Amino acid sequence: MKKNFYVLIPAAAAVMLSGCSKFGNFTSDMFNVTPTPLEYVGGEVPATVSANIPAKVMPKKGLITCTPVLRYNGGESTGAGKTFQGEKIKGNNTVISYKNGGASTMKISFPWVDGMESSELYMTFAATKNGKSVELNDVKINWGVQCTATLFKDAAKSATTGEAADQFQRIIAQKQEAQIKFLIGQANLRGSELNSTTIKDFINQLKTIKGDEKGLKLNNVEVSSYASPDGAYDLNENLANNRGKNSESYVNQQLKKQKLSGDVDTKYTAEDWDGFKELVQQSNLQDKDVILRVLSMYSDPEQREQEIKNISSVYKELADAVLPELRRSRLTINYDVIGRSDEEILAQFSDDASKLSVEELLYAANKLTTDAAKKETILKKTTELYPKDYRAYNNLGELAYKKGDNATASDYFKKALSINSKAAEPNVNLGLIALQNGDAKTAESYIAKGTAANNYDEALGQLYIAQGKYSQAIGKLNNSNSNSAALAYILNKDYSKAKTVLNNIKEADATTYYLAAVLAARTNSTTDLVSNLKKAVDLNNNYAKKAANDAEFKSYAESIASIVK
Repeated sequence: MKKNFYVLIPAAAAVMLSGCSKFGNFTSDMFNVTPTPLEYVGGEVPATVSANIPAKVMPKKGLITCTPVLRYNGGESTGAGKTFQGEKIKGNNTVISYKNGGASTMKISFPWVDGMESSELYMTFAATKNGKSVELNDVKINWGVQCTATLFKDAAKSATTGEAADQFQRIIAQKQEAQIKFLIGQANLRGSELNSTTIKDFINQLKTIKGDEKGLKLNNVEVSSYASPDGAYDLNENLANNRGKNSESYVNQQLKKQKLSGDVDTKYTAEDWDGFKELVQQSNLQDKDVILRVLSMYSDPEQREQEIKNISSVYKELADAVLPELRRSRLTINYDVIGRSDEEILAQFSDDASKLSVEELLYAANKLTTDAAKKETILKKTTELYPKDYRAYNNLGELAYKKGDNATASDYFKKALSINSKAAEPNVNLGLIALQNGDAKTAESYIAKGTAANNYDEALGQLYIAQGKYSQAIGKLNNSNSNSAALAYILNKDYSKAKTVLNNIKEADATTYYLAAVLAARTNSTTDLVSNLKKAVDLNNNYAKKAANDAEFKSYAESIASIVK
């Protein structure tokens, strides 16, 4: 049995006139509507109506208000009307000549209401002649609303959610520094320096590395030696070199004592002008700005030294407070802290999860399993052990979102925000839930707070679709093979790109196939339309009812009748 697509409301194109009125016939061909059919855009159904009223229709003393009304199954919505007047009427309305006719344009828009996809647009009239009412029949001027853009709500269901990342690092680079100071003109290591706190800490760190062979690994030791920038350059170069050799020898002795192997990388700087500049900047010297100006004006070491010595008022302070700090060797242990292996983390979770750090737990949930139930178990334990970290709550919300349980997902995301209101991921994820509910305004508020989320661009692209900004949506979704990206390309009439995206979606769902059916209808491929629509309905029977009233398929009613019955 043939199935009707639309609920038709009878209307006569002819005009009923009262009394002896000289109003001419208002007919549907006087009104051109763009687009046809109407289209849903950003929560509205906008259109432009071009009225072309021929001669001998508008009486010279006639007044008529044309009001568009969109009638749909369950109600009607009235748009802004426009008033026209005859030549002998006083007023500021558009004048239509009785002899020549006239034209005008109306911009109209209807707030979207579910059910408008099966609708008809009428022009209604309120007319008078010589101040007396004239009854005119309504005229049907358009049919249906193409509501493909409303699929943004369905597309959001398969959106990439924002995962709160772990900061787990299996290998963390660390360093331990010590310093040996030298007397002016000397390179020998003094006992007082070798017994300093920094050297004792240096030796203790070597012992710790040796005693924890599994968790700590020595990479190398750097020895950087310096001379202060006073005196002859050749003397300073030789001095810094000898300080480096003596310091290197000391380090090798300590490594040998601990039975540790590692490279000792030694370098020296003859005159430490960089260190000199840094110390002067940090000092309270009276003329430090003058000294810094000298450093910027002269690059030759001897000239720099002479110019600074010329500032007699400050040179003694330099000699006492700054220069001794530059006669030194800096010793740096570079080592790695090596964390648990994947297997050790999972074993520790089973044995006693409380001994794992929050980063290890999040890493285990994010990276060590693809099983949703196991992820959930790990994340719930994480919330017990670390209740003040928002990330586990967010990621639990992700799991609920993917299962279609938006109520639970929303609770988790809001819990995450109660811990950290500025957290990017739960804000964007709540925005995605708002998009599923068709609430673009709330979605915009949430998504705007999530610029640092890993799914921000995709979510923003979906928001742009909901707002009717299709070109901007493509700009954010052009690297995404998703339902949302395909929808954006279809709405932007880039059908070739839409097809490529649809073909590359890894986990096609009912929405994917419905979009493919829409694309097939727009590119006149009946076979692909029927095939994809059947797959969509098989996966989600709700699409049968949608297709039955979808303006995209009006020309294919007979072809899809068996699918949408």
